[in-house]
Amino acid sequence: MKSIIVKLVALATLMLASSVWAHGDVKCTKLPKSQWKPHTELQEKLTKEGWQIRRMEQTTTCYEVYAKDPKGKRVEAFFNPVTFERVEE
Repeated sequence: MKSIIVKLVALATLMLASSVWAHGDVKCTKLPKSQWKPHTELQEKLTKEGWQIRRMEQTTTCYEVYAKDPKGKRVEAFFNPVTFERVEE
């Protein structure tokens, strides 16, 4: 029983670490936040395109979107906050 708990904790730690590394280097823009468009405009744009937004966050250089894309696939996507172009990881 104890070894199962240790393995589960190790697995959870690896999963959390890998998610941090997965998008730790995404760079969307170097422009100051004063030039960013409001995230509500991005939300409206994506909704019109068929996205189902669950949550949006602001990173230091991007808008991060947790949603279902128009094909129904759950995604974590990054968008340039000035142009709203999707930025690939």
